[in-house]
Amino acid sequence: MNNKKPNLIVDLSFQFSLSIIEYTAELDKRNKYVLSNQLLRSGTSIGVNIAESQNADSKIEFLYNIQTALKEVSDTKYWLNLCKESEEYPDCKRLLDEIGSIERVATKIIKSLKKNN
Repeated sequence: MNNKKPNLIVDLSFQFSLSIIEYTAELDKRNKYVLSNQLLRSGTSIGVNIAESQNADSKIEFLYNIQTALKEVSDTKYWLNLCKESEEYPDCKRLLDEIGSIERVATKIIKSLKKNN
């Protein structure tokens, strides 16, 4: 039995990483390797930075990791929007919705931390 408390940003970013893995596998099947590589790196990096933030030694380190994740969100949204607007790419609306949720939560966390300092 897992007694670990739910953590919205951790859960969202982990699920998004799984979604990105599936999407990039589809891109690879279509020989879209360059974009696939970029998306896989930036999309999974969001979750890595969120996970690292959970073990931060200070609020400053925590904030830094969340801000880094938010930068990766920006990069990933760029690549996804390219896919959305390009012909012959699979639909990525669901991924854009998911990343929008991550972006909103991360932004709230950052604003809250900065307000309380």
